[in-house]
Amino acid sequence: MLEDGRPSGRAMHPSPRVVAVIPARGGSKGLPGKNLAEVGGMPLVARAVRAAAAARSIDAVLVSTDDDRIAEVAHAAGAGVVRRPAGLSDDTSSSESALLHALHSIAAHTGVRPEVLVFVQATSPFIDPASLDRAVERVQGGVEDVVFSAVPSHVFLWRETRGGADGVNHEASVRPRRQDREPEFAETGAFYVMRAGDFERSGHRFFGRVGIERVRAEHAVEIDDADDLSRARLIAATVDPLAEIADPRHPIVDVDAVVTDFDGVHTDDTAWVDTLGRESVRVSRSDGAGVARLRAAGVPVLILSAEANPVVARRAEKLGVECLHGVEAKGEALAEWAADRGIGLDRIAYVGNDRNDLPALELVGWPIAVRDAVPDVLAAARHVLERRGGHGAVRELADLVVASREQAARDGATQDHPHHERAAAH
Repeated sequence: MLEDGRPSGRAMHPSPRVVAVIPARGGSKGLPGKNLAEVGGMPLVARAVRAAAAARSIDAVLVSTDDDRIAEVAHAAGAGVVRRPAGLSDDTSSSESALLHALHSIAAHTGVRPEVLVFVQATSPFIDPASLDRAVERVQGGVEDVVFSAVPSHVFLWRETRGGADGVNHEASVRPRRQDREPEFAETGAFYVMRAGDFERSGHRFFGRVGIERVRAEHAVEIDDADDLSRARLIAATVDPLAEIADPRHPIVDVDAVVTDFDGVHTDDTAWVDTLGRESVRVSRSDGAGVARLRAAGVPVLILSAEANPVVARRAEKLGVECLHGVEAKGEALAEWAADRGIGLDRIAYVGNDRNDLPALELVGWPIAVRDAVPDVLAAARHVLERRGGHGAVRELADLVVASREQAARDGATQDHPHHERAAAH
């Protein structure tokens, strides 16, 4: 992740129309470490990332932060990161200032100005992605300029004064029934969807025609203090809208072939050189076991490397997989290999770590990066592995691919024998 405010990470679409920004600074006086507090076993900032990433209408998810640990957690959850300067990260800094900084960073480093900005707050742990999609649709469709989340309320509000308590939204002498009162709406603070250009011009989240996206009361929890956090943890198991969403750390990688770079993927991108100038590299036995799993599952594996060293071919021979090494134009070589075998490029996973992998990553349906890949590769990847090159990254990908095949087989068996579902229901 870069320190100059440039957005980075695998959730940065090359030309995003709808961008979600999650401001999450490190300091919090009311609840120290609030954005990293866990609800349902997941840090709040990671929950916000997952909710935004699960919304079909959102092209890119960015976390604006000044904190190294928040940046790390956000990146692991699948977000890009915008480093927020100290001047926008103190107790007096507004959310609007972080949002404007993020938009300017996107424009400066991608040349793109998003059409719609989705402001998501990490302190709302139960955001429903479907609610985000509905709000975005209303703004994109021109129904409103701003849509925010709120819950209907029929609460009688009071204000304490020197003369005693006074009714705020009602006459104290009149007590209408609930069904006779039009609801008012309590702003939840969970999300605000707005036209990005108009927001930049106004500098405020409310402008033009404003609409309300009604959300369920149980999704309107907002965490400001320790008591709020305790309540959220108690109800997480029963109201969590993220429960049915696949963990981005373990996606369903449904492919027909796996292609990998060698240096920096099967190795840690280092080499030993002896006094005779001979090179040797370190590989992981775990990766070898992963390749064996793929072969046993009938998944073709190709090692595609720019390195001309014979060690690449020797390792491929040991693993029993195909190898193309000394290749400069990886994209062309990959396309030719896939065409010769009748495998669609959209049905291939390619895992790489450096810039020479980009032409291949851009072609395939599942571009994947190892954890320690260069920023450009991380940004191009659909999924970033938890493990670094040479430390089990290939095994991690193999497990994801095999797991997806096993799940597909189970789903097929259920469809062939629907009475199994009925029996389970009884």
